[in-house]
Amino acid sequence: MPITVMNHVTLDGVMQAPGRADEDTRGGFAHGGWAEAGNDEVMGSYLGERMAAGGGALLFGRRTYDDLLSFWNHQPENPFAPALNNTPKYVASTTLAEPLPWPNSSLLEGDPAEAVAALTESQPGTGFTIMGSSTLIHQLMGHHLIDEWLLMIHPLVLGSGIQLFPADATPTRLEMVDSVTTTTGVVIASYRTAGKPGD
Repeated sequence: MPITVMNHVTLDGVMQAPGRADEDTRGGFAHGGWAEAGNDEVMGSYLGERMAAGGGALLFGRRTYDDLLSFWNHQPENPFAPALNNTPKYVASTTLAEPLPWPNSSLLEGDPAEAVAALTESQPGTGFTIMGSSTLIHQLMGHHLIDEWLLMIHPLVLGSGIQLFPADATPTRLEMVDSVTTTTGVVIASYRTAGKPGD
């Protein structure tokens, strides 16, 4: 089953701190919360249906895991909270130790790419979704382990910040599977990894 990246991204490729001003200020990033203005009913419905479909697991890097844990544990009335709490979660980290604090969480130790590859082989019927987790995404891309991309592409140019696809990203060809445009101009685009450029 596929590994899917599901992230907000700007037109110039920034994925850093879409949710809150203080979400991730690494590198002096001062534009946190940039995705908030793009929210509307179209996006809420689309992502809600995606989350409600369930049946998979979540993959995180440590920073994203810690950030989401601190937020969602204080959102008991939010409809996304039960889905996140009840979904199996796997965290690639060399600094965390089990038991992990969020329900249904397991630690992936050692080399992240090797650990994720072993995980997917051990659970062939499970799909995995990555949210946030730029470092983990970059590591998995280098080993051709990402199968699908669900991107909320915002009509913004920020000029700085951590990129979804860094300058040294592994050359990859994508095929568009589906797209929806929201009332705020965000393009929700689904892509499938289709090999190397020129394949």
